[in-house]
Amino acid sequence: MTNTVIFAKSALKGLLNLFLQSHCPLCQRSTSRELCEYCERQLQKCHLQDPNILWKEPLPVFSWGVYGGSLKRAIAALKYENQPQIARPLGEWIGEAWLLNSPKRNQNLIVVPIPLHASKQKQRGYNQAALLARSFCQTTGLKFKLNGLERVRETKPQFGLSVSEREKNLDTAFVVGSEFRDRHPEFPVLLVDDIYTTGATAVSAVKTLNNRGIAVSGLVALATTVKN
Repeated sequence: MTNTVIFAKSALKGLLNLFLQSHCPLCQRSTSRELCEYCERQLQKCHLQDPNILWKEPLPVFSWGVYGGSLKRAIAALKYENQPQIARPLGEWIGEAWLLNSPKRNQNLIVVPIPLHASKQKQRGYNQAALLARSFCQTTGLKFKLNGLERVRETKPQFGLSVSEREKNLDTAFVVGSEFRDRHPEFPVLLVDDIYTTGATAVSAVKTLNNRGIAVSGLVALATTVKN
């Protein structure tokens, strides 16, 4: 099932919930939206006052929130509990923060999600980064390119690995995707992922694009574990 179909189904579910009460995937309260008002308030407490705190070289990062509490719970539900509809409001919030705070908000950029390996995406049914990126683009008006990158090597989980082990784990994990193989993007790329930790994944993706002469402005992440 493609990310486009998943996102369309999520949008349809959101519309149906306007008429049919369902349950919040995080707390099981009745709600007519993807998330109940209580969980939305809890998630907003994770929002960084300055999303640009990590926007600096060599890898500028724009992060909506801090990885912990309700946001950590929401990401777990999105990734591991088959709750793709959560991506719509989360991506919208990232987009709203971008329009208000980003130093690049007036620049034309091509948004590319960090891809999953085909086997992992088949198992999960969707790529959470792609769903976040699509909602982000619907809010910001930036152009979305699903297949700017391709993950060709299945990597070990990054959790528990040292920085050097993470970098080695991701070496040659990506190649330029079908969108850019025959034609370079007309604007710089803005990568999107769910979590930013050591930056090893993003650095590997940037290196892959740069090696083909494709400029990357930075990374947008829903959450970061990095304080400053």
